[in-house]
Amino acid sequence: MRKKKIVIALGHEALGTTLPEQMEATKRTARAVADFIREDYQVVITHSNGPQVGMIHTAMNEFCRLYPEYTATPMSVCSAMSQGYIGYDLQNAIRAELLNRGIFKAVSTILTQVVVDPYDEAFYKPTKIIGRVMSREEAETEERKGNHVVQTAEGYRRIVAAPKPMDIVEIDAIRALADADQVVVACGGGGIPVLAQDNRLKGASAVIEKDLAAGRLAELLDADRLVILTGVEHVCLEFGTENERPLSAMTVAEAKEYIAQGQFGEGDMLPKIQAAVDFIGDSAIRSVLITKLHTDEEPVAGGRGTIITK
Repeated sequence: MRKKKIVIALGHEALGTTLPEQMEATKRTARAVADFIREDYQVVITHSNGPQVGMIHTAMNEFCRLYPEYTATPMSVCSAMSQGYIGYDLQNAIRAELLNRGIFKAVSTILTQVVVDPYDEAFYKPTKIIGRVMSREEAETEERKGNHVVQTAEGYRRIVAAPKPMDIVEIDAIRALADADQVVVACGGGGIPVLAQDNRLKGASAVIEKDLAAGRLAELLDADRLVILTGVEHVCLEFGTENERPLSAMTVAEAKEYIAQGQFGEGDMLPKIQAAVDFIGDSAIRSVLITKLHTDEEPVAGGRGTIITK
């Protein structure tokens, strides 16, 4: 009998923002991951990278500004850097936690490329703000390079597209490691967005919504469950109002109805619900848990959160 396979999507709260915060947060996250491994799940982990990739992008741009003889760092390379150093902390924290429990299991991080469609509407309507605050003159220079810029309260900043994930280049490697009962960290930050050009892969100036990438990863792995760890304990209707109502469970049909009603925030809960709907599809077996990673000792699957099923 095969083990049940689970994909765990870690949000910002599971990683922290600064380097010291991340090292501490990953220790707490490792305990939650180890609980699932103790229950004999095959575990694949993906994670957000918002603050981290923003820090890298800002640092590399500032370096290039101070030393113009160096080539500017593409967004895809910044994404790869963030996958590497977040994966480094995660795999070490999980390895240590497992060994402390007497569990001997390899933990691996895979730098993961995710194919996007060059004709995705998102490329015509970029929405994701990244990088440092710029002056008007610097913003005009960016626009002359063909980059998109938006004015914010602080000043001018780059803005990039958020296309949908189509395929995962390294999926066979991820599957092989998971089937070998290793813990795998993959598709960090939604994956490195790439465009397929014959036999070549070209990095795209974009970011991928990590929840949609997590759903696609879970689908391609034929996982039994997708766990999305976020900043709230439950999915709520009328969120942030006096009529706020937490949901302990919902069906795919109900989720679609709530989406049509505009119940979920565009850059917040909506991608998580859409990922759940896409992953479950018509399956009567697959399920999604959306919940918060707590600091207490109760396991993630301890009854808290919102369960979504067919």
